Amino acid sequence: MTRELFEKNLRDMQEDVLIMGSMVEKAIQRSMDSLRTRDVKLSNAVVAEDIAINAKRYEIEEKCIHSIALQAPMAADLRVIVAILFISNELERMADHAEGIARINMMLGEGPLSGPIGDIMLMGTKSNDMLRRSLTAFVDRDVELARQICDDDDEIDNLYDSSYHSLIQDVIKTPQDVERITYLIWSCHNLERIADRVTNICERVIFMVTGQLEEINVSRY
Repeated sequence: MTRELFEKNLRDMQEDVLIMGSMVEKAIQRSMDSLRTRDVKLSNAVVAEDIAINAKRYEIEEKCIHSIALQAPMAADLRVIVAILFISNELERMADHAEGIARINMMLGEGPLSGPIGDIMLMGTKSNDMLRRSLTAFVDRDVELARQICDDDDEIDNLYDSSYHSLIQDVIKTPQDVERITYLIWSCHNLERIADRVTNICERVIFMVTGQLEEINVSRY
């Protein structure tokens, strides 16, 4: 494999990561929309489309392994390939969390949601924004942006705390709704984990650029 072809393959794999990232952003947004509007049909679509996201992850992995086998890249090039492998895995796991929220909406049954959901929706919006910016940091090799995004995870943790405590209070007030409220707590946890996986991506971006592995922001959960 010539150097020119190898660099083209790297660009193609980077583009694949962005395509996969867009698919995951869509899955997160649609899962939140399905929960907010109680749209079971939309939840089913999120679950069905997870298959395509999984397939994209395996496609990226195969390309990475192929490039390593044929080119035996060194130093900076190898770090890029490792980052792409790592990021695609994190994206696939985020999609699983989005699918989990969609399935929760299906389990909630009919009727409006009990308890406050404003912070839950805000968690979804902010988590997706963090994901979008982390992919920008990846493309631009922007270490400073990656660090800023890691700091933003504290806000997600605070929203999780707020939602959790509010929902626990609802359990106390309306114990007959404990099952449905528990499902909402699970949704909060899925969103908190999505944000944590975004920080993992940012840590890998920093490694890709600097060669230094750092744990930037340790999750409280």
